[in-house]
Amino acid sequence: MVGVPKPMGAQQGPWLSDVWPAPGWEPGGHGRGAGGAARSPSVLPSWALLAKKGYQEQDPDPQVSVITKLKGVSVTQIEELGNRLWDVADFVKPPQGENVFFLVTNFLVTPEQVQGRCPEHPSIPLANCWADQDCPEGETGTHSHGIKTGQCVVFNGTHRTCEIRGWCPVESGAVPVKPLLLQAENFTLFIKNTVTFSKFNFSKSNALDTQDPTYFKLCRYDPRSSPACPVFRIGDLVAAAGGVFEDLALLGGAVGVHIRWDCDLDSGSADCRPQYSFQLQERSYNFRTATHWWESSGVEARSLLKLYGIRFDILVTGRITFLCDLLLLYVDGEAHFYWRSKYEEAKAPKRTAHPEQTELVPAPPRPAFQGP
Repeated sequence: MVGVPKPMGAQQGPWLSDVWPAPGWEPGGHGRGAGGAARSPSVLPSWALLAKKGYQEQDPDPQVSVITKLKGVSVTQIEELGNRLWDVADFVKPPQGENVFFLVTNFLVTPEQVQGRCPEHPSIPLANCWADQDCPEGETGTHSHGIKTGQCVVFNGTHRTCEIRGWCPVESGAVPVKPLLLQAENFTLFIKNTVTFSKFNFSKSNALDTQDPTYFKLCRYDPRSSPACPVFRIGDLVAAAGGVFEDLALLGGAVGVHIRWDCDLDSGSADCRPQYSFQLQERSYNFRTATHWWESSGVEARSLLKLYGIRFDILVTGRITFLCDLLLLYVDGEAHFYWRSKYEEAKAPKRTAHPEQTELVPAPPRPAFQGP
């Protein structure tokens, strides 16, 4: 028997060449094995088909789009700023939500700094001094707030430090004792994710296609009761990652959100749904930012903020599989119908059989045309 060509689109590997074709095999039939015994389609090693998934076409590299929106408001009462309302523009960095963003939960403020000369903070390495020679002029360090002037000055009643030229007064170096934006635990995060598997021209979004305008305002994600809702309560999300919100809100941290699309189109596109998982990545995270302005005297000033909060990293991965021709052509009991339909336009030239031969031979050529 002539070997059957391997179907296009199936995963290729040495296991296919090892088993194809099986002796006595016919498409859609049982064939006969050694000694003429009837052979079942199970002669194809099932481990090769199932373990290697040779019967499925795959696209493991989707194109991904992520849009995030955070909602909530909070009020703080601190001496430096007074009563202040915080909204999305204040506590979300960057303001245009993408797959990585930062939620402010705590901060230290150093208000109304101007550039000048002032004592360095005692917590800074090599800042403490007894005399001017302890403060080499022009020296600076990795953690210093400015450049040393060469003077040793009084910082407070118990410390003398090197004077610096920089933004004054310097940052206090205090550590927060409680989170100022504890209400952020009840903020909501909307994640809209779209994946496109170009190999199959298939796209899917995690946002439910609904005509109810209140759905996304009222629903909250729950892995059991509401797994299709893409709106997450921040406190629940942190808890699912294995963290305690109040701890992360104090000194910051990082949480990973993994959206996994593992779809089998043989089951229909309706069953293609994302699976969410959460992981606590860091238990401390902060950075500094400042707001600048000009005083009426023409002096530049700023308020320095050291922001603590939770950084969210959203990772989207996916794989889509689809049944290829392999099973339909060689394993299915009605494969001969599919085979005939698939290849009906690629028929071989007709051949006639010689009475004394068992093999097919080409038909004899027609006699040459003889003119009148």
